[in-house]
Amino acid sequence: MSGSSAKTRDASGASAAHAECEPSAAEREEWIRDFEAAGQWSLDRRLDNAFIRTYKPVLDDVFFRAFTSVEAYRRWCETAVPSWLGYGRSV
Repeated sequence: MSGSSAKTRDASGASAAHAECEPSAAEREEWIRDFEAAGQWSLDRRLDNAFIRTYKPVLDDVFFRAFTSVEAYRRWCETAVPSWLGYGRSV
């Protein structure tokens, strides 16, 4: 590596920028305690905590929609659904 874009690396090969993101020992201990506590949860509680319900505009506004063809569905997605949801042909 040469030039101003070279990054310093430690003995393991990790960059100095990566080292700044490393958690402290206290943070690691807290994560381990949380992980072990979550391991004691029932399956129902795990499933309740595993999924986050997020409102999706237009898509969640009605319970059911039917289309006569895939092309009709694609046209509807492009005209009615916000592009940031990723349902159009191009995002």
